[in-house]
Amino acid sequence: MAPKKRSRPTPGRQGSKRGPATRIERDTLGEVRVPAAALWGAQTARAVENFPISALREPRALIDAVVRIKIAAARVNARLGLLPRPKARAIEAAGREVLAGRWDGQFVVDAYQAGAGTSFHMNVNEVLANRAAEIRGGRRGDRSVDPNDDVNMAQSTNDVIPTAMRLAALATAPAAVEALTELAATFEKKARAWDGIVKSGRTHLMDATPIRLGQEVSGWAAALRAAAARVNDALPELAALGIGGTAVGTGVNAHRRYQELVVKELSRLCKIPLFPAPNPFYAMQSLAPFAALSGALRVAAIELIRIGGDVRLLASGPGTGLAELRLPAVQPGSSIMPGKVNPSMAEMLAMVGHQVIGLDEAIAWASASGQLELNVTMPLVAWNLLHEIEILTNGVRAFDRRLARGLEADPERARFYAERTVSLATALAPRIGYEAAAAIVKESLRSGRSIADLAVEMAGIAPGEARRLLDPARLTRPGRA
Repeated sequence: MAPKKRSRPTPGRQGSKRGPATRIERDTLGEVRVPAAALWGAQTARAVENFPISALREPRALIDAVVRIKIAAARVNARLGLLPRPKARAIEAAGREVLAGRWDGQFVVDAYQAGAGTSFHMNVNEVLANRAAEIRGGRRGDRSVDPNDDVNMAQSTNDVIPTAMRLAALATAPAAVEALTELAATFEKKARAWDGIVKSGRTHLMDATPIRLGQEVSGWAAALRAAAARVNDALPELAALGIGGTAVGTGVNAHRRYQELVVKELSRLCKIPLFPAPNPFYAMQSLAPFAALSGALRVAAIELIRIGGDVRLLASGPGTGLAELRLPAVQPGSSIMPGKVNPSMAEMLAMVGHQVIGLDEAIAWASASGQLELNVTMPLVAWNLLHEIEILTNGVRAFDRRLARGLEADPERARFYAERTVSLATALAPRIGYEAAAAIVKESLRSGRSIADLAVEMAGIAPGEARRLLDPARLTRPGRA
């Protein structure tokens, strides 16, 4: 068997038995050793060393948004005669490879990093520059396509990152709106099917006047429709882009036509209507649009926790709880109690909701922490907001498909409670007065006798009239005795 040939090390690379091959790259602080296989360069290497915080990375949606900005900028700068067209085409080709998922492992900067997202931004610039150099026949690290002078031409972290955050939110938040709307539609369908099922209402977790199950569930659906509308209403402001403001909003080092042209390119690339921010200084200084979207997600989470909790209460049992609803069995509920079925999907939804609320709290504090021309907490806000959108969307979809659509009612159990709620006596108050009706309730609770029998005995109401007045179904409609 012929011995294997040893490959010669590429110039600028070193390898040994002690570790993988590396190459030398440079930035303004000096030389840095970079893994030979990495598309990223010196500034990314410093960030990896400086920020071993969480192993969390910025979400794919944010990477894609920054890459689209780079493609749009390369096109515009080439059109304006500032960037050689061969370089612009190579940068775009590299960017399209990233968008196709070819270089997913190259974005390595921790989510908790240097302020404003400079480290993450330079990670993208370096990956695109090195890959563009290869596309043009060069090699990684040769600076034939420069990450600052070429890929980042007419840009700054300070206008790229907030613009990318807007694009990422606009790309992902509609899915949350859709998930909430679909769950609302599921409950609307259930409400129609259950409109004839009469049950006891409950306020303060105590007996209240009757209500139809369909009416109760229609309230859930309306709440979810409103939550979806709030999220949707927070999106239009995000379409105002501050790209072109460069370092502090003035547009220094960018062509006078750059902002207008790059926003048009981004509209085409993202396939959504976008427009230049009327005030680029506001677009750079303030994270209020992200706080508003996060706040809408928070309100949605609050509603989801409440509705999921109602489902858990109404399905509690089956032998010792309310058991007016029956849950689809999605998994065994206990490692020790055979046959137990838990409200697993509602429990998951509550945990998602609590996490969204916590992430929103961090976003609120971060949004309040900007100083002068910039808010340096953007990486935190970006990660939290996109994670909120992701888990809320997925949590709602799973709850809808694995619980809500398979939810069943127990009409007999509901009717049992409806006929026994002492708050049936509320219907007697217009006829015999509040105090007399209250006396009937107290006697019913003491003796266990029905409200109808006691209305005949204590208030002199005829039996037929008492049955009519106290019919639970009648009490689910407006009107007086």
